[in-house]
Amino acid sequence: MKLTLVLVLLLCGLAGAQSKPLDGKPWDIGVWTGGGFSVPGGTTDTQAVNAGLRLGKVLTGDYGGGFVRGNFEWSADFMPLYVVVQPRNNAYGVAFNPVNLKWNFTSPQRVVPYLEMGGGVLFTNTEVPSFTSTTNFLTHAAFGLQFFVREKRAVSVSTRYEHISNAGLATPNPGVNTVQFTVGYHWFK
Repeated sequence: MKLTLVLVLLLCGLAGAQSKPLDGKPWDIGVWTGGGFSVPGGTTDTQAVNAGLRLGKVLTGDYGGGFVRGNFEWSADFMPLYVVVQPRNNAYGVAFNPVNLKWNFTSPQRVVPYLEMGGGVLFTNTEVPSFTSTTNFLTHAAFGLQFFVREKRAVSVSTRYEHISNAGLATPNPGVNTVQFTVGYHWFK
């Protein structure tokens, strides 16, 4: 907990004054890594570790007033590394989330909170969960913070709830629910 507080304070200190970093509908190019653990509602004793590349585009100018003022962004993630640590067999795979819908709360300019929902597909070398399917679908909801450390450059941290399921492609379909934590670096061009 203390380490998290120190990290947040350090990043806030690095974020110098600048013009509004998400003006002009920039592209979001980023790299990130994350991981987490299973939570009730699906298969237990499971962890996920992943890393990805992000390409996104801020699609609108700012709308709204006060704290909810913000803009809408679309992005896609390619995850060449997606590891699912399971009690029986660990699974190694790749994933692609072509639809991430994100609302950037732009009232604060140096630290920009956001909400995101998205989804895609995961292909693994063995079944996730065990005895189900090697093809699964991913859906997630996330809350994150973007710390603008330089103009148009940000460090992001997020907490994400992710559901992994084969959507009935195989029986049984118990699914895996995880809470994951991510950190990334983004260039807005």
